[in-house]
Amino acid sequence: MAVCEYCKATILKDAESVRDIGKMSAVLEDYSPIQIGTSGVYGSQGFTVIGRIQLKYPAGMWNEWYVMFDDGRNAWLGDASGQYMLTIEKQVEGELPSAVLLAPSREFAIDGKRYTVADVRTAQCIGGQGELPFRVGEGWQARLADMRSGTSFLTLDYSESERPIVYSGQAVTLENLKCQLLRDDEQIKESAGRYRGKASPLDCPSCGSSVSFIPGATTHIVCPSCRAQLDTTGSVAEVIAAGRAMEQIHTTLELGAKATVSGKQYDLIGVMSRRDDEGEGWTEYLMYNARAGFFWLVETSEGWFRADVQDNWPRWSGSTASLGNINFTKLYEYEAEVTYAAGAFNWRVSAGDKVKVVEFESDHNTLAAEITNEEMTWSMSGPVSADQ
Repeated sequence: MAVCEYCKATILKDAESVRDIGKMSAVLEDYSPIQIGTSGVYGSQGFTVIGRIQLKYPAGMWNEWYVMFDDGRNAWLGDASGQYMLTIEKQVEGELPSAVLLAPSREFAIDGKRYTVADVRTAQCIGGQGELPFRVGEGWQARLADMRSGTSFLTLDYSESERPIVYSGQAVTLENLKCQLLRDDEQIKESAGRYRGKASPLDCPSCGSSVSFIPGATTHIVCPSCRAQLDTTGSVAEVIAAGRAMEQIHTTLELGAKATVSGKQYDLIGVMSRRDDEGEGWTEYLMYNARAGFFWLVETSEGWFRADVQDNWPRWSGSTASLGNINFTKLYEYEAEVTYAAGAFNWRVSAGDKVKVVEFESDHNTLAAEITNEEMTWSMSGPVSADQ
């Protein structure tokens, strides 16, 4: 299947003909530096990106780039929130887990290796471009489970049948892949748009469409869809008041701040305050660089810490976790709740969101597992001095 870059016509080539099967939704331009034509090296083989589908689920979206190796083989380069996974379809003998058994943090032995379930989700295709190996379209659903073992990555695809197609590969970086023809920072900003500050969404109580307003500045709103006039004394008064209250929260660092870290410039694009089940609070700042991706700068009562989401997953056994040859001892287990969020995030976040956190410590470094019903992540954090 191929999607025309100009008119979005979808062309399907089968054994007998080439047919126009309608239009494909354009992809939503995002902050990914990858584009059709990007090339690189995996192992000893060169590859070129020739297609993409975008997949959306309730908490966010990600890209699956279709790549062709120089020897004619193909693979998928997953691109989610600055993390990248390259996987190739693999034939696996023996039993594979049923989709109903999968849940984040559960472990399964597949093809002689033990994997931990990282996420389980049903996603919808919302756009595509370039050449693709099969027919997809708007509304096409993918039932997927991602699993990890160290840096090894496994995707079980239940989209076509109850016995999944297996894709096996590794967590990778664009540097390790020696990628060429990436989009530069200016191209990314031009296509994805710049962060615009304080505008917040509000659902119009008359028609349900999204209305933008600036908390603390707009007290009278006209819906651009149905022209309804929304007064703060009416049914949306509480929503606007809540918006004003959130605007008054003070944080040490402000949205839009810039920092140079290890020679690279980062933008502070999101601020989130959280508290544990004992009422202890802290603030997390999401830092972003188009090439280096995301990291969190965390401000607590004990000082500042940098936290990075891990591509290399630890082995967790009871009260200990190990990463390489370093052993970590369980420190805390608690529920964390979001009390405030503002700005841009790489997933959908809102006040009231809760997650189970299990922390492990080794010297001054902390490993943390965060687990919800849909997803599990590991992050590593270490102290940052105040002068830095």
